[in-house]
Amino acid sequence: MKYKNLFTPLTVGNVTFRNRIFASATGHLDFDKDGILSDHGISYYERKAIGGAAAVAVGECYVDPIRGSRGSGGIMVNNWDSMHFLSRLADAVSRHGSVASTELQHSGIYGNSMPGIDLVPWGPSPREVSGRMVHEMSEEIILETIDAFARAALVSKNCGYGMVTVHGGHGWLIQQFYSKTTNQRTDRWGGSAENRARLAIAVCDAIHEKCGRNFPVEMRISGTEYEFGYGVDEAVEFAKLLEGHADIIHVSVGVHGDLSDPGWLKMSPTMFQEDGCNVIYAAEIKKYVHNTPICTVGSLTDPEMMEEIIGSGKADIVAIARGLLCDPDLPNKAREGREDEIRSCIRCFGCFSNLVTAGQIYCTMNPETSREREFSRALPPAEKKKVLVAGGGIAGMEAALSAEKFGHEVVLCEKEEALGGNIRCEENVPFKKHLHEYIELQKRRIAKSSIELRLNTEVTPELAKEIAPDVIIAALGAEQSVPPIPGITGGNVTNVIDAFRAPAVTGEKVVILGAGLAGCELAIYLHDLGKQVELVEMAASTQAENNMTQVFIVTNEMKNRGIKAHYLNKAVEVTAEGVRCETADGEAFYPADTIVLAAGMKARSAAASALAECADDFVLIGDCQSPKNIMHALKSAVTVARDSGRY
Repeated sequence: MKYKNLFTPLTVGNVTFRNRIFASATGHLDFDKDGILSDHGISYYERKAIGGAAAVAVGECYVDPIRGSRGSGGIMVNNWDSMHFLSRLADAVSRHGSVASTELQHSGIYGNSMPGIDLVPWGPSPREVSGRMVHEMSEEIILETIDAFARAALVSKNCGYGMVTVHGGHGWLIQQFYSKTTNQRTDRWGGSAENRARLAIAVCDAIHEKCGRNFPVEMRISGTEYEFGYGVDEAVEFAKLLEGHADIIHVSVGVHGDLSDPGWLKMSPTMFQEDGCNVIYAAEIKKYVHNTPICTVGSLTDPEMMEEIIGSGKADIVAIARGLLCDPDLPNKAREGREDEIRSCIRCFGCFSNLVTAGQIYCTMNPETSREREFSRALPPAEKKKVLVAGGGIAGMEAALSAEKFGHEVVLCEKEEALGGNIRCEENVPFKKHLHEYIELQKRRIAKSSIELRLNTEVTPELAKEIAPDVIIAALGAEQSVPPIPGITGGNVTNVIDAFRAPAVTGEKVVILGAGLAGCELAIYLHDLGKQVELVEMAASTQAENNMTQVFIVTNEMKNRGIKAHYLNKAVEVTAEGVRCETADGEAFYPADTIVLAAGMKARSAAASALAECADDFVLIGDCQSPKNIMHALKSAVTVARDSGRY
């Protein structure tokens, strides 16, 4: 076996984990009015077990509905009425050979924070949080809270969960007690490190008392609060105090926050950070904690990196959250030596943004995520069709692969010399490396398939009639939209695609017209290559459909680099010297060697529509239907291919 350390079983208490890859806790908001998780939510967690994760944690299980929850969007584990679905969820995970775990949580000072909730928040010390006064927890309430954790653990055990994960990190209640920033108590729950760690230790001990010493308790902690509180040295002391009480110490980082606070991004690294950037904190704690397994988490998808982490002693377990949304089969693929088939998370935060805006965890790269129940349905066999896919970009490649998977004869035509579409322009961008890896993965899959691939082939009505398909899937993509600005076709003007593909075409001073995600990411790329970059945008802020989290991330990255974006600026003329704009305060001029057009994309709908009468079945997908994003392109591609020959 190539990754022997990663796939060596681990025994904790009376539970043996089949490998060292844990599915880290993520919440799922598909609840009914009584707080019962739907069958879709159960399938969401089950899919990770099917994919080979040794443990699957169910996120945001609140131990105290009155003081401990934020008001909605979580499982109330102390509610015995929840046992029937909790049991079905545990069964769905454990019958595949994984250990099911509940992530036991208390929000503390962030409790009852959802709109419309008229209950006070409780925490270690009085303070104001988001305009609300936090009440100090009395000795009686602290003891009730410890018992609530233990009772929730017992409910979990009785429902078939093999362990519990106590959330003692990310700024929730247990970390609030440990952190000097939020705990100013002078009694036995505050002051010294031993006193501040007392709640975490008492919770572990109470769970063991109710559930038995061999029932594993995983304690998640933050290995640092960065500039917002304690550092790794104090986290080491916390971990040392937990040894002998917690059975696994799960080391994450950071403090809870919102989109106006960049501190929360430390918990879930962005595409601008290195893979595994938070491992150093687990590794530091591992130096001092010798008898308790240490788990690390944070942007881990590469089996070789994870093997090295375990083999070198930096940690004993690796936990993955977004990586298993993107490819739940990652553990199985790594074990079987199919690591070249792993679809890596591109860290675009589409999952988080959709959870906030739409209440569903949709993955950009994996259309199956949050649709697991639909994809697991047994469909009637498809009538075999001849499918012509026009366009070999993101949508076209996936449509062709999916159509072949469902038993169809597939012809894939791409007018360029290589597959990939417009996304190919970003293949040398460091923070887009996982997206480039995905394109290469799709190419390899197509090369191994029975798909007839025709490069340098534009699909015209004449060619379509010659091929004579039963189904045409048009995936012709989009092209740069060119606004009617005087001088926009000048020799000093290029577009965002060409600038990404060959940054040398731009001069030393660049003005980008359009501060959408493409323009902002290009600005960061060119800045990091040493160029002076500014952006001009007509709107009041950067916009992106269904991904305002990534908007915040890229604008924060621009701020850190000193890249200026001039909003509410309407470009009215491009000259050889720069761009003239109209603003609310009058005219502004931005000098530049090169102007880059990033003013949106225009669907190639006319070319696609010309194929409408060339087959019995005709469907448009991706950007040639409406320029949106990769998530929309992939989910449409898979679904349309799945429908072919069945309805």
